[in-house]
Amino acid sequence: MSDKQVTVIIPNYNGLAFLGPCMLALEQQLCQDFQILVVDNGSTDGSVEWLKSRKIPSIFLDKNIGFAGAVNIGIRKADTPYVLLLNNDTEASPLFVGELLKAISRSEKIFAVSSKMIQMYHRDLMDDAGDMYSVLGWAYQRGVGRSSRKYNRPVEVFSACAGAAVYRRKVFDEIGLFDETHFAYLEDIDVCYRAKIYGYHNRYCPTAIVYHVGSGTSGSKYNPFKVRLAARNNVYLNYKNMPLLQLMANGPFILAGIAVKYCFFRKRGFGKAYLSGLKEGFKTLYKCRKVPYNPEHLSDYFSIQWELTAGTVIYVYEFLARQMKKRKS
Repeated sequence: MSDKQVTVIIPNYNGLAFLGPCMLALEQQLCQDFQILVVDNGSTDGSVEWLKSRKIPSIFLDKNIGFAGAVNIGIRKADTPYVLLLNNDTEASPLFVGELLKAISRSEKIFAVSSKMIQMYHRDLMDDAGDMYSVLGWAYQRGVGRSSRKYNRPVEVFSACAGAAVYRRKVFDEIGLFDETHFAYLEDIDVCYRAKIYGYHNRYCPTAIVYHVGSGTSGSKYNPFKVRLAARNNVYLNYKNMPLLQLMANGPFILAGIAVKYCFFRKRGFGKAYLSGLKEGFKTLYKCRKVPYNPEHLSDYFSIQWELTAGTVIYVYEFLARQMKKRKS
């Protein structure tokens, strides 16, 4: 058993260019109560040789099994009370690890704590202040593109962004690990959704600051691969976590959200990829392990429904704020 409090798990796939700065930032942490574990997803860019030459604790996989599969291997290997998932294309501020540990240790009912993620190359702008979900079936990054001088209050969020967040490891034994059918995208929303069904909370910690390149592995904000997987995984997410009555109640809103998203992606040339993802999602629902309904969790379902509704309001507010900012500029 490790004497450390947290295992920092870094999934890596052809991220050699990012590993040096990421590791240097961890070396400079004021709190050193952690151990590092890199899970390499079959890299071919020299990452394996780099990690071995520096004797960084690592697990080397033969092929890319996706974000979810890689971090699950790391979580199973970890023997610390907490696990901290960290993207390779990040640079953590010196207080990062310590502040996340303080935040999650405040209550046994906290499952995950999300950090204040700031855009690496535009440090006046936010990248993520915790993830939200809406009754339209849309997941979105709270605060993205807005001033990084804001979002300085610790608050409840729907989900922690797995790009830089700490998790209570023993809760995974109760709710299950990240869903590997997702491969990548929305798996962090899914696992935090499950935790909420079981009565746990997810928090945002503004003092845990990390700078994030974004799309360091996939290479772009939108591409056919990301659009297809996100569309497919969105189908999984709703089907798995919503009981039948909740799905029926939210169905019209989810369908409206799908229609709007299709128009959005079609305009950007990704309409076929989006429809392909939806089709794949509905055809492969049998692969999903649906969260069994338990009457004991009824109050948690009502709480989640309220958050989904509030998440829609927050999304509309932030969308309008961005549009006003664009007009002024």
